[in-house]
Amino acid sequence: MTKQYYDGPIVDAHHHFWEPAVNPHPWLADDVLIPFRYGDYTSIKREYLPPDYFKDAAKHHVVETVYIDAEWDPTDPTGETEYIHRVAKHFGAPNAVVAQAWLDAENAAELLAVQANYQLVRSVRHKPGGAATPQRAADGERTLMCDDRWLQGYAKLEKNGLHFDLQTPWWNLHEAKRLAADFPNTLIILNHTGLPSDRSAEGLANWHQAMTNFAEMPNVVVKISGIGLADRPWSIEDNRWIINETISIFGTDRAMFASNFPVDSLCGSFDTIFSGFKLAVRELPYEEQHKLFCTNSRKYYRTQNLKP
Repeated sequence: MTKQYYDGPIVDAHHHFWEPAVNPHPWLADDVLIPFRYGDYTSIKREYLPPDYFKDAAKHHVVETVYIDAEWDPTDPTGETEYIHRVAKHFGAPNAVVAQAWLDAENAAELLAVQANYQLVRSVRHKPGGAATPQRAADGERTLMCDDRWLQGYAKLEKNGLHFDLQTPWWNLHEAKRLAADFPNTLIILNHTGLPSDRSAEGLANWHQAMTNFAEMPNVVVKISGIGLADRPWSIEDNRWIINETISIFGTDRAMFASNFPVDSLCGSFDTIFSGFKLAVRELPYEEQHKLFCTNSRKYYRTQNLKP
């Protein structure tokens, strides 16, 4: 098939909706500002619902979306799931959900069973924490992926037919590789490209090696998203190599594009980011581009068309 700039349907594999004035997101409260990889995020502490999202995405043919948990009050994890299903029923989006689940909680088994019973829930996310720098990881600091109680919760994912969305920097991927090996029937979906924030030659080489090692596991896939840089506008010049190397490492059957909106609006417009994705892969056969923008997200998240 003739190579061309992608103009087909998009299934956005990672985004958020929220209403900070009424929803219990601790990090979005007016008087809270947590350390954040993009710096000051005050500008996204605003209502963001499907009409806002589709206005941002207007230049691109987004047909379905995947909602990712947004760190709702951890004492009420199903509250967020209830909320986002009401949003989906009213607006026809999102079309799949990654729910909150604290895998080391005493009631983790019961919670996973409840979450899995919701119509749109396909996966859960629990950021495993751990070393904040590569050196601290090298010195032996570990994440919850090495915690026995957390692993007991993780073991319940397969029984409930749930995937696991993993958000962790690349220097913790050796733990994730072991997790994938120990639970081969649970799909791990790596969020935000392994967070390649260090763009020095050494940083990129280490990221590349960690991603290559992780990708050896057959039950892992990756979302290309969240690759903006603090205090720097999103550009294809900064990100083309990251995009193309991720696809080279995982292949076009195990990678998918995502906006991470409204969070990534801190570094670029929806059009800038998705036009950059399209430019980066325009030399690929069109059917391979379609996998990255649409087919893979539908396959892994089993999105539902909610429109009448």
